[in-house]
Amino acid sequence: MLIVGLTGGIASGKSTVARQFEALGVPIIDADVASRELMAVGSPLLEEIFARFDATVRERYGQSLRRADGTLERSLLRRLIFEDAGERAALESLTHPAIRARMQVRSREAGGTYQLHVIPLLVENRGASRVDRVLVVDCPESLQLQRLRARDGGSEAQARALLAAQATRPARLAMADDVITNEADTAALAPQVQALHRKYLSLAAQPTAR
Repeated sequence: MLIVGLTGGIASGKSTVARQFEALGVPIIDADVASRELMAVGSPLLEEIFARFDATVRERYGQSLRRADGTLERSLLRRLIFEDAGERAALESLTHPAIRARMQVRSREAGGTYQLHVIPLLVENRGASRVDRVLVVDCPESLQLQRLRARDGGSEAQARALLAAQATRPARLAMADDVITNEADTAALAPQVQALHRKYLSLAAQPTAR
């Protein structure tokens, strides 16, 4: 099984690219989806997160991580870990092993000629060794900032802080085997996705050529 790790900076368009591969029949194994499954209401992992981080969030932001319906207030947790590297490391030590294990299960179940594993923090967590190829969705940081502010409604300073907490654009590109440029509309992605799809099908048929 050829495993392609899809990554990119925040608001680079990873999900949009993944959907285009999925439309071509490629199984998609998404770390964010695995995370949401593991953090369903009442799950052991979610209760661990509440126990570890809720008091800190209340102290810093005056709100609880636990919503009235028992779900996680993701925006507050995201804010905490982007502002505090120590808290981010603590969260990752809880969640990353569980997410990797869930993705492995989903991968075994999914089959396919090749699979796309969507891993936002692949570069930051040195995850290239767990995939056969690294596909980076790339765009200028100025465009990331624009998309982030349009999506989340935050200030430019908040958007810049989110970017600063991730790997740099050069670091991601240095790890890439393949790159999709996402600087225009979604129609411009289709030829790039289709070309890589053909390439990956060929590589999957010739494992020694990967």
